[in-house]
Amino acid sequence: MSTTTKSATARKVVGSLGVIGAAAAVAGMGTFGSFTDSSTPVATTIQSGTLNIDVAQQGFAVPVTTAGFVPGDSLTRAVNLVNSGNVALGSVTLNTTVSAPSILTTDTTNGLQLAVKSCTVPWTQGGTATAATYACSGTERVLGSGPAVSNITLNNPASLAAGATDYLTFAVSLPTTAGNTFQGQSAALSLVFTGTQRTGTAR
Repeated sequence: MSTTTKSATARKVVGSLGVIGAAAAVAGMGTFGSFTDSSTPVATTIQSGTLNIDVAQQGFAVPVTTAGFVPGDSLTRAVNLVNSGNVALGSVTLNTTVSAPSILTTDTTNGLQLAVKSCTVPWTQGGTATAATYACSGTERVLGSGPAVSNITLNNPASLAAGATDYLTFAVSLPTTAGNTFQGQSAALSLVFTGTQRTGTAR
């Protein structure tokens, strides 16, 4: 009777191990039974643009100094404004500052005035270094004007496009309305062109 009892106990233990083994096998099938696949790589390259704007002198020297200015006088010089970068610009501004303000620059109506013009081809220069003249054999238009000390956004300049050039003249003039209080004054102007990138878009 003792032998029969031991044999039954052995069968129960083996049976229990068999159930555990089957459960482990099912779990294993669940872990390794998923199918996966991957696409081939999609190559994407992003390269940032280069924004660069330059001013090149054309003709008579810049900077220039003049004396004996009277109401009705003007001083004109030509420069080439080049978008030498590889991206389009959203705007180009001309910012003029003065180191020591005087009535010539603080009186925005009767004081010095500034006008910027463009030509579709290089300007033809004439006159002398002290009395320069410029003629446009293409299409001429005004890109901006106002008091000599101001921040002017140029009206649709060609240099908005990458690689394009604006053939410009800038003229500083003293209106005929300037009175005796403008005598004996001076102004040292600094003109800086600034290009601003276009607005970012979805690609």
